Amino acid sequence: MKKKIVKALYDAAAFTLVIVFLFIFGKSAILKAYITMAVGGCDKESLFCSAPSTVLLNPGVDPKYTGELLPHAFAGIDISVPRGFAVIKGTVTKFYYKKRKFDSQTPVIYLLYQKPGFFPALFAQLKRMDVTDNYEFLRRTMYSQLNDVHNIPDAFFVIMKSIFIPNLGEGRQLKMIEFSMRDKRGFINYRLSNAGNYFDCNVIDRDDTFFKIYIKDKERSLDLNKVLAIASTLRSSPVPELKEP
Repeated sequence: MKKKIVKALYDAAAFTLVIVFLFIFGKSAILKAYITMAVGGCDKESLFCSAPSTVLLNPGVDPKYTGELLPHAFAGIDISVPRGFAVIKGTVTKFYYKKRKFDSQTPVIYLLYQKPGFFPALFAQLKRMDVTDNYEFLRRTMYSQLNDVHNIPDAFFVIMKSIFIPNLGEGRQLKMIEFSMRDKRGFINYRLSNAGNYFDCNVIDRDDTFFKIYIKDKERSLDLNKVLAIASTLRSSPVPELKEP
């Protein structure tokens, strides 16, 4: 799996190498210009100039609603989801969310799982940035903004943000929140629109296990409270070891 992740994030590594070169000979303005050229600016995607504006502490979860959800079990993930949703577990790739084909109105939930300490192990330079666990990687990524790029670490996390957060539909009604509930904490980025509701939910449990829930809800049956309820059902499960042939 690690090889797949490295391949999937190859563009990010290439971007970072160029940024190192630019930083030696330029200042923050050059870094910002390069990022804009490589992944876009705020006029293309408001995400690059947005950060969580709300922190939800122990949000209430409706037990009646969670009781109606259907349990699903995958390697690394146990979760309960609403009826009528296609559920897919995948791996991190830049274009993963665009490759799966469904009827345009089929509501879909994509799931990702990574073990504790995965991101610091994947990017060796993170330790020099005082990032030693999945949560700190996630926090730095979600709070990064193009307008605040002044050095290489700032640029790195903006690039990660462009890759890490999938398509959230059209429009500028983007909202970003941070949350904490019992044994979990994380971030939800979402858009609610007439064309559909899109949610990018990133969760870290008490062991630093990382989960991502990406929801394409064309029927607009979900809201933030329901997504938080779905996230509350996440549990890590054993991952079978791959045996060498």
